[in-house]
Amino acid sequence: MAERMNYDVPPTRTEHTATEALGSLLENLHQHGFLRLANDVVMANTQIAKVLVDGLNQPGAQAGIQNLSLLLVALSKIPPEHFNHLLIALTRAAQAMTHEQTEDEQVKAPGVTGALKMLGDDRLWQQAAPFFSAIKAFAEALQEKPERPVTRYSGKESNA
Repeated sequence: MAERMNYDVPPTRTEHTATEALGSLLENLHQHGFLRLANDVVMANTQIAKVLVDGLNQPGAQAGIQNLSLLLVALSKIPPEHFNHLLIALTRAAQAMTHEQTEDEQVKAPGVTGALKMLGDDRLWQQAAPFFSAIKAFAEALQEKPERPVTRYSGKESNA
C-alpha cells in the first residue's frame, strides 16, 4: 500500500510578481506616451545636445551661470545659523513694511522737536546700529577696485 503524502496548499498570491509589475509599468508608460518621448529623446540625442550647447554658448547664459556660481560661493561662506538669523530679520522687516495700519496705529509725523528727541533715544540708536554697520560695510566694498572672481576666490591672476 502507498504511503500517505503530506501536501500543504500554497496560499493564493495577493500581490503581483516583479515580472508582472514590470509588464504593467511598461504598458502604462506606453499608453501615456512616456516610452515614445523617451525613445524620441534617445534618437535625437545629438540634436538635443547641440541645442543645449548652442544655448549655453551664448554670452548671457555664460554670465548667468557664472553669477549663479558666485552667489553659491558667497552663500557657502555664511554659516547657516547666521543666514537663518538674517532671513528671519528680513522676513520681519518685509512684514512690518507691508502691514496695513489701522486708523489707531498710524504714526503721526514727529515734527522738529520729536525728531530731536529721536536723535537722543539710545535704544533707537542701538537698534539701528546693525543697519548702519551694514550700510558702511556695503559702501566700503563698493569703493574697492573690482577684481575678477577667479582672482578673488583662488588668488590666481586671470587671463582677461
